Amino acid sequence: MVSRLLSFGLQGIDAFPVTVEVDLSGGLPAFDIVGLPDPSVKESRERVRSALKNAGFRFPARRITVNLAPADIRKAGPVYDLAILLGLLVCNGDLAGSFSGMGIIGELSLLGEVRPVKGVLPMAIKARELGFRALIIPAANAPEVQCLDGLKLYPVGHLKEAVEILQNPEAAIPLQTIPFQPEKPQDFQVDFSDVKGQFIPRRAMEIAAAGGHNVLMVGPPGSGKSMLARRLPTILPPLSFEEALECSQIYSVAGMLKQDLCRSRPFRTPHHTATYVALCGGGQQLMPGELSMAHNGVLFLDEMPEFAPQVLDSMRAPLEDNEITIARATGSVTYPCNVMLVCAMNPCKCGYLGHPTRKCSCSPGEIARYRHRISGPLLDRIDLQVEVPAVTYEELSAKAPGEPSEPIRERVLAARARQAERYRSESITKNADLTSPMIKKYCPLSPDAEELLRQSFDKMNLSARGYHHILKVARTIADLAGSDGIETAHVAEALRYRAERENESKDALFTL
Repeated sequence: MVSRLLSFGLQGIDAFPVTVEVDLSGGLPAFDIVGLPDPSVKESRERVRSALKNAGFRFPARRITVNLAPADIRKAGPVYDLAILLGLLVCNGDLAGSFSGMGIIGELSLLGEVRPVKGVLPMAIKARELGFRALIIPAANAPEVQCLDGLKLYPVGHLKEAVEILQNPEAAIPLQTIPFQPEKPQDFQVDFSDVKGQFIPRRAMEIAAAGGHNVLMVGPPGSGKSMLARRLPTILPPLSFEEALECSQIYSVAGMLKQDLCRSRPFRTPHHTATYVALCGGGQQLMPGELSMAHNGVLFLDEMPEFAPQVLDSMRAPLEDNEITIARATGSVTYPCNVMLVCAMNPCKCGYLGHPTRKCSCSPGEIARYRHRISGPLLDRIDLQVEVPAVTYEELSAKAPGEPSEPIRERVLAARARQAERYRSESITKNADLTSPMIKKYCPLSPDAEELLRQSFDKMNLSARGYHHILKVARTIADLAGSDGIETAHVAEALRYRAERENESKDALFTL
């Protein structure tokens, strides 16, 4: 006898349906799983055998063959345990009912408990897209799918609960849907009012938040670079439901979605010892890296020159494409990585080159080696490059707080609203994602602004990418000012954040 139940597999954050076929036949007792299973899938045999016996069911002493179709796609993880066990019960005559349109996901313990698995959210989304009527999931994974509607979800903590649902689906009570609510501004523990002085860096962070631009801050230790970066999420727009689903799918696949959907924009801060796999993704299971974990949020690289140069350069294409493809001999997966890259670094190894009161102890060779750990092509992809000077005593001791996050956030939201209206017929929502044809269409320059940019192009040795990035930043500055066109003042401010690098050479960026 052959039974067929439906489950799901994962390729990146994309799920695909898997038909679990179980056959009982005569011959010597055996238990085989075919269909390109990895070792964790093959180990299902022992988990299923023990769970079946310890739950009070009879394990068939016959030849058991399990096929996971389609057979040409590799299957990974313990997600098929529950479906295999229920298929055995059907073949054994212990379970009867109609299972069409019902998906089954779950790992089993030896006692028959249903344990959580990775990737339940993308699997549930795919089940809804394919028109499934219901999905049985581990109870521990229920919070991450509570915001989904259009699909009946049945959380189970033990295989006997799954059996009862399949035997009498009309009596089963599905999971109640809870509307998505993004994190509120008052939920943040930090605020821009904590930052004293630093008018220009604060302005740069506001522009970056308004347009989704990348930022590099250069300054001595203790000048507030990390402080500014960690307060950036407090002025970013709230996550939309679609963005929350995208972020949550990545975290679900990585096994890091412990509660419900992501409610705030990700803020990832990998250590400078991070490897290529940690930053870009990969490994045996081709898991997402920090670039993808920061999707729709901020990737903060503190002490940027301390990262391995080859690791930094691996971000060049993903920063342009907003996605990263990890290719290995066993296959390839693509993860989204539309991130705001925020970087912080010292002007030299000791950190005090150009400091008003402290002397730099680095030799010219040490300074050159330190600077050249960041390649020119990577710097060319960073829109805003700003100096963060040491804070004076007068600024630190001032009793008046700095401007709080709330009014800055309101200006950012107003600028983002203008962009959303402007790009309503396009596939983008913010200025940082403008393509070359879109720049020609949506970045009109006044005659004086165009003349200023023309003169600056040769004087600053701008690349084509640098030229386009200046236009994007100028477009954002104009949006913050409520202007439909780009005026001279907007281009001049955008050039200011680029001039420090483009004036003469790459070394000019670090001349404080």
